[in-house]
Amino acid sequence: MTAVIFIYTAIVTVRNLVTIYRVNSRISRLEEQYELYRNRIEQDSTLLERLTYDEYLEQYAREKFHMQMADEYIYIVE
Repeated sequence: MTAVIFIYTAIVTVRNLVTIYRVNSRISRLEEQYELYRNRIEQDSTLLERLTYDEYLEQYAREKFHMQMADEYIYIVE
């Protein structure tokens, strides 16, 4: 009888340890994703703030979308 209780306790303990390991690894991955998204939000906020200035908006449109004035010719060199 004691052996059965010991085996049952060992199985439950191992199962709990596996669950704890899975939860901790999931928490680690979520914390990494949190940091990644916080950095992206910070970069996007900075970009959004810069785009409120007309000079930067024009520069950004020219560089990112290859926009030009009606009487201009743009040559793209990569």
